[in-house]
Amino acid sequence: MKKVELHLHLEGAAPPGFIAGLAKEKHIDISGIFTEAGAYRFRDFPEFVRVYEAACTTLQSPEDYARLTTAVLEEQAAQGVVYTEHFLCPDFCGAGDPGAWREYLQAVREAAERCEARDGITMRAIALMIRHFDPQGARKAALCAAETAGDFLVGIGLAGNEKVAKIKDFAWGFACGREAGLGLTIHAGELCGPAEVREALDFEPTRIGHGVHAIEDPALVDRLVERGTVLECCPGSNIALGLYPDVRRHPIGPLFDRGVRVTVSTDDPPFFRTSLAREYEMLAQAFDWDDGVFARLNRTALDAAFCDKDTQDRIRKRMEA
Repeated sequence: MKKVELHLHLEGAAPPGFIAGLAKEKHIDISGIFTEAGAYRFRDFPEFVRVYEAACTTLQSPEDYARLTTAVLEEQAAQGVVYTEHFLCPDFCGAGDPGAWREYLQAVREAAERCEARDGITMRAIALMIRHFDPQGARKAALCAAETAGDFLVGIGLAGNEKVAKIKDFAWGFACGREAGLGLTIHAGELCGPAEVREALDFEPTRIGHGVHAIEDPALVDRLVERGTVLECCPGSNIALGLYPDVRRHPIGPLFDRGVRVTVSTDDPPFFRTSLAREYEMLAQAFDWDDGVFARLNRTALDAAFCDKDTQDRIRKRMEA
């Protein structure tokens, strides 16, 4: 099945072997973030963030990001993905400097174009503000996004530890992105409860990253259905971080049954030892979803993509062929 994946952090999709190789090249000692088997080592969300950011210290140049983009897109293409949007953080790509950010973004774009020509996978980028960084510093990330908005950088988002700062602290960044014509997606309702999703909805995003705790508030679920807000669900990620014991008890099934527009993504797949194919297999077994359901989820994802209509139509024809 040809698939669409909307919620993927480019740095978080870096295979551990790739990061270990960069560390060796650059003589950086981050051996403590790996298990003896070579996987990423963490126990909970705060430790996951520390390991994630330690891995990012090896990504020091536009060329590093180009190599990473190629590795990640090759893996996605092998999973049947034909369209994807990757989260990129200006804080990691040139420390929020607009000139450096342009160089990083151009390197990623060129790598993506090569992969599209060879493997048939189309990528677009979303710039991220990081919630557990300084909210004032997030303005630099928003300005980087606004200055490079266009046919490749198509969105702006907020991610990071939901227990740090408030969504409203980033309102300036949301407004900056909107003025530049960027789509808006906000991580909410992953670590915290329904109140986070309600606050995110106040900023009228097209999509919400995760949002799964909305299931605890029936009125909020009705609001999501009425607004048509799309939830970028990542079941394997939520289970790996201990939010739910197994996929059968993950809210994506009940949310779908209630009429919420949900999609399926992998978030940071090597960290959570998952893939899009594995996510589909788990969901099929847990909820008895068939090809028709997954086709519907992919149509929902494509309709919610931040790319231009011509790109959507081109991808839609490929999916329908």
